[in-house]
Amino acid sequence: MKNPGTNPVYRGGWALSHFIFDFFTRWEVYGTENIPKEGPFLLAGNHASFFDPPAFGAACPRELHYFARSTLFVGKFGNLIRQCHAIPVDRDGGNDLQAFREVFKVLRSGGGLLVFPEGTRSDDGNLREARPGVGMIAVRAKVPIIPARIHGSFRVFSRHQKLPDLKNQISVVYGPALDVADLDPGDTAPKRFLTISERVLEAIGQLNPPPRVEV
Repeated sequence: MKNPGTNPVYRGGWALSHFIFDFFTRWEVYGTENIPKEGPFLLAGNHASFFDPPAFGAACPRELHYFARSTLFVGKFGNLIRQCHAIPVDRDGGNDLQAFREVFKVLRSGGGLLVFPEGTRSDDGNLREARPGVGMIAVRAKVPIIPARIHGSFRVFSRHQKLPDLKNQISVVYGPALDVADLDPGDTAPKRFLTISERVLEAIGQLNPPPRVEV
């Protein structure tokens, strides 16, 4: 798979992620043809593991931007993740106006943004309830939404583990693009945004790797 990065720091992170998944885990990727070859898009995935952002990024044939909690943007490390296209977000409920300004700037420039409709990592590997943020971004940006699901990452590095267990299988599945107009119930906000997020999460839940063919 071709390295999609355009700056040395992003390319380095992409290459490191690929090295880890290629040589230390058993991973498979399906549906990369569903990623738009150009133009803005939201990549909406489930979230069960610390490994999900780098796995979705390493499997994607295009560069991605993503959210990271604002407390990480300190000193040299903060500068490093900023160069890897991280966007600081206040997860304690503060004012995220600046974060959304950056999001829409990315999308207006034709970039891809990784989002998690659940908002945070799962406690048990199953899908959590959706939150309205993805619906709000989708309505205002009017860009394609690519549903994506990662299987097996919870067993590799869940929020309950101090160290990863790399012997488990990981599968990343990208589904066909969703049009926000088809998901929009026409309600008033915030119910409108939540319903769209729920429908995106439903599409994510239906993604599975193809059955193995025994030979």
